[in-house]
Amino acid sequence: MVKSLAKRKIGLLGGSFNPFHNAHLRLALTALSQLALDEVQLIPAGQPWQKTVSVSAEHRLAMLQLAIQGASQLKINPIEIERTGPSYTIDTVKNLPTNADYYWLMGSDQLNNFCTWKEWQAILHYVQLVVVKRPHYEVNPPQELLDTLAKNHQSLIFLHFDEIDLSSTHIRDKLMRGESVETFIHPDVLHYIKKNNLYKA
Repeated sequence: MVKSLAKRKIGLLGGSFNPFHNAHLRLALTALSQLALDEVQLIPAGQPWQKTVSVSAEHRLAMLQLAIQGASQLKINPIEIERTGPSYTIDTVKNLPTNADYYWLMGSDQLNNFCTWKEWQAILHYVQLVVVKRPHYEVNPPQELLDTLAKNHQSLIFLHFDEIDLSSTHIRDKLMRGESVETFIHPDVLHYIKKNNLYKA
């Protein structure tokens, strides 16, 4: 990806955000700081092709809006929710405005299976991959990815990030058992979950 001093630097963080939690927030804020980004766009998946989502896009979008209130450099990009059919990253990055340099933020779990993504080689023409280590997932980029990056004169960027053993699955499981999640998500998100009876057993 050719860099331009005139272009804005935008981080992209995609996910089901079911629900968005404090580890997501810390990752976005860490990327803003370490990469000197102008903003991070959060991209909630419409129909993730590798998983089933238990809560509607409308609920996930509403919780995301509550979770980032007051964080002026975090924006919501609803491109995947507004698009019909499965949410493929290549379709997303191909339709981004060309007046910015984009940094795709991903966990080590996503990195390790990146070569299973649809048209993964083409994705590299649109974004710079930025990796953060996730608990229980070592950083093992596929050799095919490393070879392609080298051929393109690209490399991976690694964020310095203290691992947080927290996932949306963990939060949903605790909610279904009636356990407290107050330290994991924004209080307004928790209120929304209770008000709308989400994640009930």
